[in-house]
Order: sequence, then C-alpha cells, then structure tokens
Amino acid sequence: MNISAIEIEIPLAQSVTVTEDTLRVDLSDGRTISAPLAWYPRLLHATPDERLAWRLIAKGRGIHWESVDEDISIEELLAGRASGESQTSFKKWLSSRPSHLSTRSTPTRSKRRAR
Repeated sequence: MNISAIEIEIPLAQSVTVTEDTLRVDLSDGRTISAPLAWYPRLLHATPDERLAWRLIAKGRGIHWESVDEDISIEELLAGRASGESQTSFKKWLSSRPSHLSTRSTPTRSKRRAR
C-alpha cells in the first residue's frame, strides 16, 4: 500500500477586524474566519484602541498585538483552538494592567423614567 503525504497550504491573513465580541480575519484564499473574542481573554479585556493596534507577523501567518502581548497563528485559528494561556498567567497579566484598562467596557443601558 502506498501512502502519500498531502501538503496543506495554510492561507495567509490579509486583514483583521476585532469587535466587542468577535475576531474576524480575511484570508488570502478569499475566506473569512471568525472566532469568539472570549477565546482570547487578553483581547477581550483590551481597549478598543488596543484591539485596533494589530500587525501581521511571519508574512501573514500570524497576528500580533503589541500592547496586550497577544499572538494568534492562522493555523491555530483555522483549527478552532482558543488561547492556550493558563489562568495563572492571564490573571498575572490582568493584575499588572492599570485599573482603568483591566475592566471590560460594557455598554450602558438607558434608564426608563417612571411615569
């Protein structure tokens, strides 16, 4: 029996969008992949400006956020793998952030006035 290895080419990231709850990456093969931001706690707790400050690394094989020290590989994203950071490491990182940055911003609801 002859078994041949199949090479799988991982597409490269071309652009990144981060919202309050989703990471979306446009790939070089035309696909767009998204993942819940909850998979990446550092991004979840980042400010909107920090989320915008990404750059592609390794010619598009990964994404890096300098201000929150987060790296996500396209291969891991395609495989559906969440951040592998331990809770201990994450809590240490979170406690080292200035207090105004460490709490996730949540939209406020307008209060109804009683009639």
